[in-house]
Amino acid sequence: MAERSRETLKEDICEVGRRLYSNGFIAAGEGNVSIRLSDNELMGTPAGTCKGYLTPDMISTCDMEGRTLSGPKISTEIQMHISVYRARPDVNAVVHAHPPKCTGFAVAGVALNRAVLAEVVVTLGCIPLAEYGTPSTSELAESVDRLIRTSDGVLLSNHGALTVGKEVYDAYFKMEVIEHFAEISLISRQLGGERLLPKKEVARLLDLRQKVYNLDGPPGGDACPLPAEAVAAGGDDEMVHLTRGELVQLISDAIREVGGR
Repeated sequence: MAERSRETLKEDICEVGRRLYSNGFIAAGEGNVSIRLSDNELMGTPAGTCKGYLTPDMISTCDMEGRTLSGPKISTEIQMHISVYRARPDVNAVVHAHPPKCTGFAVAGVALNRAVLAEVVVTLGCIPLAEYGTPSTSELAESVDRLIRTSDGVLLSNHGALTVGKEVYDAYFKMEVIEHFAEISLISRQLGGERLLPKKEVARLLDLRQKVYNLDGPPGGDACPLPAEAVAAGGDDEMVHLTRGELVQLISDAIREVGGR
């Protein structure tokens, strides 16, 4: 980070906070942003503060144990950020927010792990769904740690989304991509469902990611994103939620169908 002064990095965090807030990705005191300064020092947003109105003097620093070194008390979710930095030496910034559409998928227990948009496959691979962990606890940090090793963006069950990057704007723009992808996925499902890219095309896109776009980060792991063939073969582990009444109706219909034969 030597090429940019600490004061400039603080201003970058403030600007990302303003963009998150103005785009409706966070409300009130939600969300948090951090930047890795060195092997043992981070810079990040303070706890309990609206990120849309940050000023450089409000940005905190802490060590890799989460202990505040300067400024106000750092975000209570800093352990989640620290787990990312420990798992990913190539990552220098983390953004966590609650964009409504992708958070809707997270609340519904639905990963954005299908090969639908070529641009998303190239830039992110896919966006898996992390298991639920109570915010500000080691549970959430551990849940993120298992997936962030093979993805630059993760949905957090019943919580929100997290993205990483080589610098803070890189991480922020990935959050924009996830929310845009969630909106397109939602619309396509309302229109009857996505038409997924075949395995061969996914392989070509991942190859482009490395050779043409020089993106060296994880492309989503061996099983992600899911191509058309995987979903057709039942490889999609998307959760289905039914009310008690809907479940009873399904069972009743099945019993009547069997009894009528």
